[in-house]
Amino acid sequence: MRFTLNKILLIVGLGLLALASQPAFAQETALDPASSVKIDLPADSPLALVSTSMGESRVNNRGGAMVLDLHMSLTLRNAGFHRVRGVVLLITAQEFAPGGKGSVARPCIDVPPAQEFTVPIDVRLVRPVQQAGGPLVRVQLDGVLFDDLSFFGPNRLNSQRAMTFWETEAQRDRAYFKKVLQARGDKGLRDEMLLSMTRQAERPQLDVAMSKAGRATGAPLPVGEHIAQFAFLKMPKAPVQPLEGFAEISGNEARAPQIEVMNQSGRPVRYVEIGWLVKDKDGHEFLAGSVPGSTANLLLPAGRKSRLQPDTALKFSRTGKPVEIAAMTGFVSQVEFSDGKVWVPSREELSSSPLLRVLTPSPEEQRLTDIYSKKGLAALVAELARY
Repeated sequence: MRFTLNKILLIVGLGLLALASQPAFAQETALDPASSVKIDLPADSPLALVSTSMGESRVNNRGGAMVLDLHMSLTLRNAGFHRVRGVVLLITAQEFAPGGKGSVARPCIDVPPAQEFTVPIDVRLVRPVQQAGGPLVRVQLDGVLFDDLSFFGPNRLNSQRAMTFWETEAQRDRAYFKKVLQARGDKGLRDEMLLSMTRQAERPQLDVAMSKAGRATGAPLPVGEHIAQFAFLKMPKAPVQPLEGFAEISGNEARAPQIEVMNQSGRPVRYVEIGWLVKDKDGHEFLAGSVPGSTANLLLPAGRKSRLQPDTALKFSRTGKPVEIAAMTGFVSQVEFSDGKVWVPSREELSSSPLLRVLTPSPEEQRLTDIYSKKGLAALVAELARY
């Protein structure tokens, strides 16, 4: 799924544990930052810890599990030489069990050297009560992206790729709104902001539950399921083109999507993501998510084809009611080349298709509309002039 928030993004699904039904044997208590949380920044980190605020963070014992509700924030300082554009933190209560690990991100920031900034942490984690002593939570730096798109960090969560895509989208959208301002003046920029805010308010929402497809390839289809073909939006400038694709459909569930793509660029590709739109029986179209089209060892040479086959099942609903799938449309949403450079659709490609209406706006577009709505047009113009 695509990321949606301009303040803080949850980039790892927490998959919260279904807790045991026994009554709690300990009252809810506040977390002590000195003993409960370890902030673990590497010695050569470009970020320095200034302070930690635990806010309303609480711990509650339920049966054999300890539930940690974190509502804290870190104040960090840019101790490096480049402007910081994004940060991702890995938050761990237990490494390998469901609900034990999450992450937070601050995309689309602009922090010069020596300046301080905050990273809010609002996650719920679970760990066994009987787990060995020590801090309950460990906060680690997964990655920092700089204004020249260089990166620092262990990148355990593929945060370099995510932040590079966010920053590329941010550069695209800032350039678009600056162009609007130059061509149409203050009134044109105001009109674009109002259009963006209207799209955000009216964007059709769809709830998507994801699970493993759980059935062997080539096995007979269960009764009631059928094969449905993808249609594809044409994007002539996309470096990768989808050729054909299908998924198994049963009511509001789509299983085992397969999409064949061709690298029509002159460079090897190591990551492809196909956005996925679904249309219900009433003709309403929704963004359903995306098909991550890469394994850890993917390398798609120029001019070659590959088949994306994620072992995924998706169930679609809206306001608690199933949304039956009448048609599916795919489009290339992200491409990463072997040298780390990335491609995203241009504003022109978004505007000339249904995508601008149904896609979640980039974190940067959300941030700019937030500035306009809270501080006015003059503040927005000043913000665009900083870049």
